[in-house]
Amino acid sequence: MITTDEYENEIIDIRRVSKVTKGGRNLKFRVTIVIGDRNGRVGVGVGSTTEIPRAIQQAIRDAKKNMIDIPLNGGTIPHEVIGKFKAGRVLLKPAYPGTGIIAGVTVGALCRLAGIRDILTKSIGTTNPLTLSRAAINGMTRLRSREEVETLRKGEPVKAEVKDAA
Repeated sequence: MITTDEYENEIIDIRRVSKVTKGGRNLKFRVTIVIGDRNGRVGVGVGSTTEIPRAIQQAIRDAKKNMIDIPLNGGTIPHEVIGKFKAGRVLLKPAYPGTGIIAGVTVGALCRLAGIRDILTKSIGTTNPLTLSRAAINGMTRLRSREEVETLRKGEPVKAEVKDAA
């Protein structure tokens, strides 16, 4: 894990990719990185160059451009949501305090760097880390806090969900 000025980051994928041309194969490295401040801001970036260190720097710059804010409810998310990107689907569910982050490597890194401490996730479809991270980011952008929902409903209060003990 490399720490930049105000954000922590985690490399979630390094792949060697090639482009076949008339002169032969052009090899490059594609790096996918997640950056976050552990306080509700997170971003995913991709860099692709012939050298891994330059690809990492490129991915960090890309991730900083694509940062999003996530409304946190204590240490979890406010409500359940499904994020979609191409063939990837990610289910994000809030969890009770003390549950921890129940997620795979890719979505787990996103949640940790976003500052989420308790969450249940399920990835459906593809296992490609880039697609999964983009699906998780899509789900996180669709999260709304209680106050945002109330303003959208023109001041009508949102009822607290009551769960049965059965």
